[in-house]
Amino acid sequence: MKLILAIVQDKDANILSNEFIDANIRATKLSTTGGFLRSGNTTFIVGVEDDRVEEVLELIKQTSHARQQFMTPPANLDPMGDSSMPYPIEVQVGGATVFVMPVDQFHHF
Repeated sequence: MKLILAIVQDKDANILSNEFIDANIRATKLSTTGGFLRSGNTTFIVGVEDDRVEEVLELIKQTSHARQQFMTPPANLDPMGDSSMPYPIEVQVGGATVFVMPVDQFHHF
């Protein structure tokens, strides 16, 4: 048995959740925040048998898309340095960060 932690962008979370339901994969969905942009993410916790790990990973790959987004870096407020306002830059966001870990024991009461 494996424990899969999948961190996806909020924009992809509902589609992935529906895919898990259609595939009869039980998942716990947590609202999380983090990353470079401190944007909203969703973390899925999934416990599956070893033979279903690739199926879960494929669903995550199909539904979690990287995209481009503009963000403005923090202003430099150093009184001795250049205090000009920064310009927006384009960064890649989205996709998924996935951890697959072995499970020694599983109990469902």
